[in-house]
Amino acid sequence: MACGKTAITLGSPADFGPEPGMTYVVNESCIKCKLMDCVEVCPVDCFYEGENMLVIHPDECIDCGVCEPECPIEAIKPDTEPGLEKWLEINAEYAKVWPNITVKKDPPADSKDWEGVPDKFKKFFSANPGTGD
Repeated sequence: MACGKTAITLGSPADFGPEPGMTYVVNESCIKCKLMDCVEVCPVDCFYEGENMLVIHPDECIDCGVCEPECPIEAIKPDTEPGLEKWLEINAEYAKVWPNITVKKDPPADSKDWEGVPDKFKKFFSANPGTGD
């Protein structure tokens, strides 16, 4: 090396694993409630509509967090909370196949009846797409 300097190789970012990121996910609480207050505040339109719930596309979410407090049933959480790995996978999978939704619609007429009901994913989840915008 010229001038007596020593080169130091630190490696590439790939050598250290992916940089941790964060996104928000929609969880089981949304199933059959499908309130859409979150949709109208999202600045990047990263919500996708299933037949009976919404999901967030993790690669489109900018982690701004404005949607989380808008959900009255607390169905939106940061993926950094323990136990949400399954929901990150579900959100990622269905955001690829369900239509994008950018306009708030009315919730199902019986949505209040489903608030707080346990085990909704196992009993009531539908992989069918919604109608989108």
